[in-house]
Amino acid sequence: KNIYASNVDPVEIRRKIGMVFQKPNPFPKTIYNNISYGPKLNGVGTTDMDTLVEQSLKQAVLWDEVKDILNKSAMNLSGGQQQRLCIARALAMKPDILLMDEPTSALDPISTAKIEELIEVLKKNYTIIIVTHNMQQAARISDETAFFYIGNLIEYNETEKIFTKPDVKQTEDYITGRFG
Repeated sequence: KNIYASNVDPVEIRRKIGMVFQKPNPFPKTIYNNISYGPKLNGVGTTDMDTLVEQSLKQAVLWDEVKDILNKSAMNLSGGQQQRLCIARALAMKPDILLMDEPTSALDPISTAKIEELIEVLKKNYTIIIVTHNMQQAARISDETAFFYIGNLIEYNETEKIFTKPDVKQTEDYITGRFG
């Protein structure tokens, strides 16, 4: 489907996509209100909100760490917790697709591992598109890989093929570190 076609409503497309940025960007609100903010704007009632907040935090593997401090500021969470909160906030909107821009680049190795484990679980139910310059991470967590260079798609294939026997020499050169 061409999302740029004149008969496609861009607002409807945006409703189906969640975005997680490179640097965690929690709202300066409570943990609870970070999750409930979007759904509340979209008409989710207060009777369903507690369940939605809990579900979203559980999906982001954060519930056990924050269930007793939901009314505390999200700004007090660690960087890794803030990033998982941002993932939970995106999940609360029930997207079809999650776009993740370098979701672990600002995190320590332990938080990175938690996010990667989370992505492995989430990709069973969501289409996840990750932008990363970390070749090892791409090889670990992606099923398919696209290599872009200066805005052009150079190669797209299954991750294992891209990393073991790419079809395009430019892809091989990038993956092996001959240019970058």
